[in-house]
Amino acid sequence: QVQLVESGGGLVQPGGSLRLSCATSRSIFSTYVMGWYRQAPGKQRELVAAITSAGSTNLADSVKGRFTISRDNAKNTVYLQMNSLKPEDTAVYYCNAHRTIIMQTFDYWGQGTQVTVSS
Repeated sequence: QVQLVESGGGLVQPGGSLRLSCATSRSIFSTYVMGWYRQAPGKQRELVAAITSAGSTNLADSVKGRFTISRDNAKNTVYLQMNSLKPEDTAVYYCNAHRTIIMQTFDYWGQGTQVTVSS
C-alpha cells in the first residue's frame, strides 16, 4: 500500500513562511512525479507545484517567486517551501505522486494538511 505522509501545515500570518514535507517509499519517490495540490473551500483542487525524479520543476503562476518545491533523494521526501504567504493561499494542501505508464495513469494522495494564512 502506497503511503504519502505529510507534515508542516499550520496557522501563519500574512507575509510569513511555512514548509510542507511529504515522505514516501523509495520505489514511489524514484519513479513518480511528486507534486503538491491545494483545495480551498468551495473551489476545485489545483496544482501548486511538481517536481520530476530528474529535478525538473513546475510552479503555478499564482505562487511563482514565493514557493519553491524541492526533493531530498536520501530521505525520499519532497518539500514545499512557502514564503510571503497570502490569505488566498489558505487551503488544504495535498501531496501527490503521479505516473503515466503506457497510457495508464497512477495517482496517490496524502491525507492533506491545513494551511491557514490569517492575522
